[in-house]
Amino acid sequence: MSDVIEKMLSRRSIREYKSDIIPKDILDKILEAGTFAATGMGKQSPIMIAITNKEVRDKLSEMVRKAKGKEVGVDPFYGAPVVISVLADKNINTHVYDGSLVMGNLMLAAHELGIGSCWIHQAKEVFETEEGKKLLEEFGVNGDFEGIGQCVLGYADGEVPNAKPRKESYIYYIE
Repeated sequence: MSDVIEKMLSRRSIREYKSDIIPKDILDKILEAGTFAATGMGKQSPIMIAITNKEVRDKLSEMVRKAKGKEVGVDPFYGAPVVISVLADKNINTHVYDGSLVMGNLMLAAHELGIGSCWIHQAKEVFETEEGKKLLEEFGVNGDFEGIGQCVLGYADGEVPNAKPRKESYIYYIE
């Protein structure tokens, strides 16, 4: 089995992280992998915002917590020290798919480099709020973007979970 397929089969969502920061050279490799995700007609509609600043990370975590309707004190980022917000240009009809492929590349690259990851939803809801739009403006992001996901990254704090059994009706062959 190829290394790529092995990584696809062994990657798991991590929901408990150490506070150790990811070295910038490793983060840069993960981000670069995101830039090579397939996009509709090669239009490259997504953007990535890599957040390593703890204050900004915590502010975004609180915004996601509220959007999820979780109680105060819950960290929807599971303690991960790095968040990559993936957004995509709403004016390109494949933007959701494009951003989703970026998220997949980020998580697979992280796994290859020994970094845990998890896709956190509510990016769309967060960046549609006035507070979310203001945050993007503070980041220098201009345009008509839709939040696709938050890819949280860090070193796993504990055992990597086992894969759940695959459902029997996953694949249909038409021969």
